[in-house]
Amino acid sequence: MSADARIGERTPPPLVAGTRHPYLRPVDAATLILLDRSARQPRVLLGRRHQRHVFLPGKLVFPGGRVDAGDRAMPVFGTLDSDSERRLLARVPRPSLVRARALALAAIRETYEETGLMLGDRDAGAPPARSGSWSAFAQAGVFPSLESVAFVARAITPPGRPRRFDTRFFLADLGAVAHRTEGMVGPESELVELVWATVPEALAAELPEITRAVLQDLEQRLAAGNHPRLPVPFYFVRGNRFLRETLD
Repeated sequence: MSADARIGERTPPPLVAGTRHPYLRPVDAATLILLDRSARQPRVLLGRRHQRHVFLPGKLVFPGGRVDAGDRAMPVFGTLDSDSERRLLARVPRPSLVRARALALAAIRETYEETGLMLGDRDAGAPPARSGSWSAFAQAGVFPSLESVAFVARAITPPGRPRRFDTRFFLADLGAVAHRTEGMVGPESELVELVWATVPEALAAELPEITRAVLQDLEQRLAAGNHPRLPVPFYFVRGNRFLRETLD
């Protein structure tokens, strides 16, 4: 693991936005960067959050959310790659493979709930029926696949915010989408619209600063060949300083 006191020429996210809130322990969360490589320049999927949301209203974000209890028990197809698994176990209290697996599954489930895009594998047959959104995977005959995602970034919301998340960012190719459900995005949904954009186009949009930082990291990762052994950036605040370390 290496550490940088700053993040080069990037502008760090503001440490305080509006009223400060009592200390909250960060909640495990996961998000997915879906990549479309069909054109000369790769495009990423972003969704615009509803203006009524307390957390990041109206912002363009990657689909994602907190880990649910069902994510820890959902059967899966395949395993995480060894580099992702090792890094997911680093710098966490009580590390476990169940927790690492649940984080990846949360990214897959939340992506389905927010976009209607279901990542997985049909060759293994239908997974066992489960409650909540996982029941849709059983109905569609899609086994969620850990082999379709790779861990590429981590960020902890600074103290003093109304919501705090310890978010792991996963990367997946659009080709991993096995099923699509229409009607999951709209004016009364969590995401009111979906946008496919090249990384430069996305960086020019209205984004949370941490999303911007992760996109800049992604741009460098893709330029370096997206090799699994490339280090994973880890963003957090310590002593009122915004830090970027890497999980090697």
